[in-house]
Amino acid sequence: MKLVVTILTFLTVITGNVFCQTVDIQSKKSLIKANPTRYHNPVFEPILADPSVIRADDGWFYAYGTQDNWGDGNPGHLVAVVRSKNLTNWTFVKDAFLTKPEWKEKGGIWAPDVVKVNGKYHLYYAFSTWGDSNPGIGLATADSPAGPFNDEGKILLSSEVNVPNSIDPFFIEDKGSKYLFWGSYSDAPTQGTYGVKMSENGKSIPDLGEKIKVAAGDFEAVMIHKRGEYYYFFGSRENCCDGAKSRYNIRVGRSKNLFGPYLDKEEKDLRERGSGTVLVHRTEQIAGPGHNSRIITDSNGADWMLYHAIDVKNPTVSTGANRRFLMLDKVTWKDGWPEILNTEPSMEEHEGPFFK
Repeated sequence: MKLVVTILTFLTVITGNVFCQTVDIQSKKSLIKANPTRYHNPVFEPILADPSVIRADDGWFYAYGTQDNWGDGNPGHLVAVVRSKNLTNWTFVKDAFLTKPEWKEKGGIWAPDVVKVNGKYHLYYAFSTWGDSNPGIGLATADSPAGPFNDEGKILLSSEVNVPNSIDPFFIEDKGSKYLFWGSYSDAPTQGTYGVKMSENGKSIPDLGEKIKVAAGDFEAVMIHKRGEYYYFFGSRENCCDGAKSRYNIRVGRSKNLFGPYLDKEEKDLRERGSGTVLVHRTEQIAGPGHNSRIITDSNGADWMLYHAIDVKNPTVSTGANRRFLMLDKVTWKDGWPEILNTEPSMEEHEGPFFK
């Protein structure tokens, strides 16, 4: 028998009468579940490029973005940290770093990937400049998701691992082991996205020579998601940062093994250039959608992905930096493949995630 509880939601005295409202608790729960917060993109601006998102122990979602100057009169943010309860309403907290790492002479802190490893928050990051001949990947750690993160130094340099343009790190634990994936654009013979096994503490790589190539050098921003029997490789292709002309787009392939081979819907190997099934591409209004976060599943079982994109009519901030704001879209699955509605960034208002 359903339990019906009478709740006094208001007391209004009208002509001597007191009114009360009766609410069926089960119906109220169903109503909340069916009606999550409505939202529209972007969910944070002016900039949060190359976003990484984690749900921390305190119940908040924290998102981290590439070092950038927002054009707000303040110095460039050393990995801005923003937080939200529902993925749709974000507020700035602070910067993850107090000072820039010193293990490389020049560079910015790019493409952070934040995960919890052995009880601490690990922030893997790329250290690079535009056109850098020898970028690398480092690690910083913290007890709190907002930091400050303490730099623990270099994990690898491009020259050490013989992979040109070694940026965009992605960490994953699988079957009791820890792995790092990374890579970006290059035409060199050793170009591509690679993965390698890490040490148990997730702070070093025992043998760089064990790296395995999983995608060609026209991909970057690797993210791997396990669902059912498949691992899904998400990566971005084309130009990320050319303002309104940016043609960045997210593509996907899948494999039954972590290290591939990853094939797209046409069964083309992602280690071949020009491959990948398009998940989301630019529109007349929104340029350069790409560099996605990990997939987040809400309390209703729906999957969501955050990524950055650019407003074609307002593509830069006052400093000239690309105005890569934060976007959120629902990911659905059809015949074992992820889809975003119309393969386009959504700009109309619609229902967002629901979290208990």
